[in-house]
Amino acid sequence: MSCLKDKVSIVTGSSRGLGRAIAKELAAHGSKVVVNYNQSKDAADELVAELKGDGVEAISVKANVAEEDECKALIEAAVKEFGGIDVLINNAGVNRDRTIRRMTGDEWREVIATDLSSIFYCTQAAVPSMTERGGGRIVNMASIVGQMGNLGQSNYSAAKAGIVGFTKSAAQELARFKISVVALCPGFIETEMVTNLTDEVKEALVAKIPLGRFGTPEEVARITRFLVTEGEYVTGAQININGGMYMQ
Repeated sequence: MSCLKDKVSIVTGSSRGLGRAIAKELAAHGSKVVVNYNQSKDAADELVAELKGDGVEAISVKANVAEEDECKALIEAAVKEFGGIDVLINNAGVNRDRTIRRMTGDEWREVIATDLSSIFYCTQAAVPSMTERGGGRIVNMASIVGQMGNLGQSNYSAAKAGIVGFTKSAAQELARFKISVVALCPGFIETEMVTNLTDEVKEALVAKIPLGRFGTPEEVARITRFLVTEGEYVTGAQININGGMYMQ
């Protein structure tokens, strides 16, 4: 498939988990891919080697997206290597779960910076190149937790809810440049955040999901790819992929 032929995609936090699956999905449909990582260099390089083995043009770029200057450097590296940017998947995130009474200021600030502020930094840096190329697609990774809240995740919930608000405003601002902006709100997906839970907790969560199972990274990746390739008239939306756990 080559519906993304000659397109350039940046996926933040793509050395593992959802980001890795998304990077592979976009690459499978013809895109050149920038794999971003902060600490997982070996995993990022392994993914780039795999993509190159499949004939895909790909590079890995280290950047802590919680830092504005590093976000700018990430975008600049992509433009220097491939000449521009067409697709930005703001996926990178962390969670530091603790009740409000026990949460530290550092734990609050780290999650807000990595999960929310990074989306502003990367989007702002990418828009000039997208505009120059006649448009683009931005997908921001929010979460079901930003919609319904969750015990012990006030920082994560606030960041993910903020992503939805940012997405709606950015969509209105950037539509005239033919740049769409969408928030994707996954439920509980089979990544480390879920697989590391106890069996008892996982069973309790599955019991709340009408479809009776967790989602897979590949399912999230396919919806992301659809929004990028087929979503010309979708912008400012929050797209749920949660097995019916939260309906809005």
